[in-house]
Amino acid sequence: MHVKKNDEVTVICGNDRGKTGKVLAVICKKDQIVVEGVNMRFRHVKRSQQNPQGGRLERESPIHVSNVKVNQEQ
Repeated sequence: MHVKKNDEVTVICGNDRGKTGKVLAVICKKDQIVVEGVNMRFRHVKRSQQNPQGGRLERESPIHVSNVKVNQEQ
């Protein structure tokens, strides 16, 4: 895989085309990565000790590694 954790990447196709962010996680078995601030989805959560209010949390979802390119550091 051409992407590692903490790399700076740019999305090259999809709804978030042109956005840049840092790689938070790499899922090798599915060839997917999680990029900070890209592919945001709502997660509905029940009330709990950690989240007493409950409601909707916005989180990053994985995207396929072929949809990103690594930014060249100069």
